Amino acid sequence: MRAGGRQEKVEVGTIVTMDRIKAVKGGTVELAAVLLVDGDKITSDAKSLEKVTVTAEVLEDLRGPKIVIQHYKNKTGYKKRQGHRQELTRVKVTGIK
Repeated sequence: MRAGGRQEKVEVGTIVTMDRIKAVKGGTVELAAVLLVDGDKITSDAKSLEKVTVTAEVLEDLRGPKIVIQHYKNKTGYKKRQGHRQELTRVKVTGIK
């Protein structure tokens, strides 16, 4: 499935952490399929994959670990420190149709 610019390999029941999406906790979201493997049958055609939807239940919104960004230039007195925490959403895949 495609989730926020990344691709994740999922099955029904898989819990995935992805970039924040606008959805209510306990609600459902539909995600696009990139590749479908059903036993020996592999579907990668764009027309066929338009019919496939991955439904997931939103478990929670959370924030990732803090990343510290530091810039320093020698002999000039320039230093800059900044932090970042990515906003994330955890979802559980409930169905692939």
